[in-house]
Formats: sequence, structure tokens, C-alpha cells
Amino acid sequence: MNNKEKKPKSVIKIIAPILIIVVIVGIFILKSNPEKPMAASTGDFALEATAIDLEQLKSYGLPIVIDFGADSCIPCKEMAPVLKELNQEMQGKAIVKFVDVWKNKNAADDYPVQVIPTQFYFDKEGNPFVPRDAEAMQMMLYSTKDTNKHVYTAHQGGMTEEQLRAVLKEMGVE
Repeated sequence: MNNKEKKPKSVIKIIAPILIIVVIVGIFILKSNPEKPMAASTGDFALEATAIDLEQLKSYGLPIVIDFGADSCIPCKEMAPVLKELNQEMQGKAIVKFVDVWKNKNAADDYPVQVIPTQFYFDKEGNPFVPRDAEAMQMMLYSTKDTNKHVYTAHQGGMTEEQLRAVLKEMGVE
């Protein structure tokens, strides 16, 4: 009987330290991995979108770039690798989106898109971005007719990587 009582105690003496080590290693691994934003696991941070829920995007408190274009337009094709790179690089710092308006015909209905590509910019507070020199950046500022309230900041036509990075930098993205 004495041997039977010793076996459970000796098993506990072996298992308890192993469990403690496993817990400590688990805590160390969790603390050493940098935390990624929750949104990265959702479609909100994916580059391509079929529609834009601007209020949802604004809720993240990050600068937003929305490019309305098409997979088959030449300036859009030139911008595609840049947008892809910026989307990946800016995860958690800015939201970079692309919407193909030829595939998603109603996606730009709420925006004054006249040509493609056209980019829209919103600051981290969710307001239309106000560039220091809109003319130099070839930005168009849209306002409502009745109240003259600034509602959109847009750029029509293709943009280079340097131009996009300059806008993001002015928007406060490091």
C-alpha cells in the first residue's frame, strides 16, 4: 500500500515541474512575438476590395489611401506593384486599398471618380487629408456646394512610389 501511495506522489513531482516549464516557455514565446493588429486578420487590411466601408476603415485610426482603378488600365497596372508593396509594408501604420471599378461597377458610387486611377486620402482622424500644398501634389479638394465642407481629397491619374510615399509621410506615416 505504501508503494501505491508513493507512485502518484512521484508522478506529481515529475509532472508539476514539466508543466511549470511549459507555462514559462509559453509566456516567453507570447511576449517575444510582436503583437499584430487584429485588423490584419480581417479583410479591412487586405489590398483588394470589392467595396469600401469607409466608416469601418476610419474606426482603426489610421491614415487611409483608396485607389479606384482597374486591372486592365495601363496606369493602374503600373501602380499595382507599388500599391501591393505599400499595403504589405504599411500594415498597422496605414490602410492602402485598391478597388477595381470595372469589376465592381458600384464600388465608387459614393466618390467623385471621373477617371481611373483616382486615389482618395483620409487622415488618421478619418477626415479628408489636407496637404500643405495641394497644387504641388496635384491634389483636388472636394467640398459640398451648400456648406463648403471639405469632404474628399483626391488625386487623378497614376502616382509613382515616391509620390505615394511623400503623401503618406505628410499624413504622418513613418
